[in-house]
Amino acid sequence: MGDEMNKDNGILYGLGVGPGDPELITLKAARVLNTADVVFAAASTKNAYSLALSIARPHIPDTTPVRMLNFPMNNDEAERQQAWRRHALTIIAEVRSGSKAAFITLGDAMTYSTFGYVLSWFRQLAPELPVVSIPGITSYQAAAACLNEPLVEGEESLLVTSGANGGDRLREISTKPDCVVFLKAYRHVNDIADAIEDLGGYSPATAVVHCGLEQQEVITDIRQLGDRRPNYWTLILAKQKHVQKTPQS
Repeated sequence: MGDEMNKDNGILYGLGVGPGDPELITLKAARVLNTADVVFAAASTKNAYSLALSIARPHIPDTTPVRMLNFPMNNDEAERQQAWRRHALTIIAEVRSGSKAAFITLGDAMTYSTFGYVLSWFRQLAPELPVVSIPGITSYQAAAACLNEPLVEGEESLLVTSGANGGDRLREISTKPDCVVFLKAYRHVNDIADAIEDLGGYSPATAVVHCGLEQQEVITDIRQLGDRRPNYWTLILAKQKHVQKTPQS
């Protein structure tokens, strides 16, 4: 683990616990969870459920307190900033008291993560306190493995973007990526499909819903998602068509 676990002072760990499969949590994250003084997990203001916590739970001792932090899931920037700041102050108080605090998040701690927003406020309000971020496996890495489909090879390019506002991010870039992944693709599937088709040159896109969980679903016709109730745990992956190369003997 290195020297950080031997420090007498408090410390904050940002832990990515992977996309959903409990076996995809890293050994380092599991070890920190087993020795943390307190674990923080994010939840919506509408309910107290945390998928990240369900993944991490087997590695958290029964005696370790788990504190749920409720975050608003809306577009009110002022309300969200207020929540991030308030929760950062809560964590700062624990770390200043000497606690080794772990903040768990789905996927990777540095990729579209709630921890990133809290970290920004934490560093602004308490720059003297130590932070260690531990990476995790992302949903799109797990999805590529599920499909047995390399994301990129050789000199190919990869675009990972949010689909929360549709396919505009893909439309805006000047150089078409060899592979594009839309995360948070649940509300604007048809617009994402339109953007992929309008650019041309891509093989049919594939959607993966609930990647890494028991209810995981692979959908090869993403237009089908437009007729279904939106599911937050949806990503879309599309690759450019390439001429099949003959392997060199």
